[in-house]
Amino acid sequence: MASFNKLKNVFMLAFDWILYGAGSADTCQVTVTQPRFQEVDYSIQTVLLTCAFSASGCPSSPPEVLWFRFLTHEHQDLCTPGCTDDQKYKVHLISEKNISLQINDLTVDDNALYICGIAFSNSASPRSKQTGDGTVLTKTGAEKQHSNGKLIVMIIASSLLFLYSTTVFTFFAIYKLKPKLLKKSGNEDQRTENCKISSGRKIFQAIAQELQKQRYAEHCQQPDDLEDDTVYQNR
Repeated sequence: MASFNKLKNVFMLAFDWILYGAGSADTCQVTVTQPRFQEVDYSIQTVLLTCAFSASGCPSSPPEVLWFRFLTHEHQDLCTPGCTDDQKYKVHLISEKNISLQINDLTVDDNALYICGIAFSNSASPRSKQTGDGTVLTKTGAEKQHSNGKLIVMIIASSLLFLYSTTVFTFFAIYKLKPKLLKKSGNEDQRTENCKISSGRKIFQAIAQELQKQRYAEHCQQPDDLEDDTVYQNR
């Protein structure tokens, strides 16, 4: 970070040197804003980096738009304001306060910090020349996409394997428990049948006992009847 700040200070001095000029609009103030990050897919060949600015108390003439980029240990002038490579870089005016840098034939070598600068060169105000904080451009490599694809395939395969294992385990558990369930059901049916038989036996026994009691009572009454008949005959 310290190395970056040192390079940026050097860059600002070079920036002021390029755009130094005198003018009457000493109250000119410029503010520049940029998105901090922009990531693009490895298949993208062209990208637009946006930059927005606001100006207060500045000359009515259009400002100059400049683009730079920071690599690991150096900075490069891309468009100041003319672009060093018209085939690679192009500056577009999106609206009155919005501009963009178009980068063609994008590769991973273009990964860097891109800084947008706005300058009213006819103003002597120190705030008339300002830069944004920069946009970190990152183009993902094909190997990363391939790695992500492999990760997705592995996740899907793991999910399918889990579903397969769960299904097999469920069927296995049902297969193992089915005889026990059938046996339990058979035992319950047998107990029910036994209960029915036992109940029938108890009813039969009760009826038999009742009949036996009646027969016994009739047998006990027979001698009295015979005695009565003998007495009557003797008389």
